[in-house]
Amino acid sequence: MFKRLFWICVGVVTGIMAVTKAQAYVKAHTPEPARTFVFGPDEEKPPVTLQTVQALFADFERHRHAREEELNRQFIAKSER
Repeated sequence: MFKRLFWICVGVVTGIMAVTKAQAYVKAHTPEPARTFVFGPDEEKPPVTLQTVQALFADFERHRHAREEELNRQFIAKSER
């Protein structure tokens, strides 16, 4: 189990590093109009990678709360019988 978790973590970290390096390369080697079109005019906001992770986490939390409420309702209904 530990080995599987270790390799999953290695894969996630490698993927994040690859995406970050690719974005840095694209930002460094594309003309300004293309870079603005792809990455947006605001360089002050968080990187696309961070926005993606934050959105995935928010989506996970929303689904987790919905599932938790559903399970609580089922448990209450079952215990009322």
